[in-house]
Amino acid sequence: MNARLNARRRTVLAAGAAGAAALATGCGSSDGDGGEDASPAPSPPGDATGGAELARTGDIPVGGGTVFKEQKVVVTQPAEGEFKAFSAVCTHQSCLVSTVSDGTINCPCHGSRFSITDAAVEAGPATRPLPAEQISVSGGAIRLG
Repeated sequence: MNARLNARRRTVLAAGAAGAAALATGCGSSDGDGGEDASPAPSPPGDATGGAELARTGDIPVGGGTVFKEQKVVVTQPAEGEFKAFSAVCTHQSCLVSTVSDGTINCPCHGSRFSITDAAVEAGPATRPLPAEQISVSGGAIRLG
C-alpha cells in the first residue's frame, strides 16, 4: 500500500510541475528577458498616432471638446483658437471619458469631471488630472503628435 501512495504522489507532483512549466512558458516573452521591447514599432504613415489628421478645428466647439474613443484622446477648445488634448482614460479607474459639456470632460463610470482648460479634477472620485497629449494645429487640421 505504501508503494501505491508513493506512486500516486509522484504522479500528482509530476502533473503539477508540468502544469507550472506550461504556465511559466505561456507567460514569458519570446526574447527571454521577461520584459517588453524598449522601443515600440514605428507607426505606419497616416496612422492617427503618427500625425494623421484627427479632426478639423471647426469640429471642436468653443468652450467644449470632442472625445476620440479609438485614439483614447479628448481634444478641447477652452477659448477660440486654443486647442488642448488630454488622455481620455480617467485617472480614477481607467474608464474612458464619454462627454464634454459645461466646461468639463466627464467620466460616466463614477462621475469624475475634469477641466477642459488643464484637465484638473473638478469633481471626484478621481484625484489626479488627465495627462496631457501632444497635438499640432496647422491649416485647420488637428493632428496627434
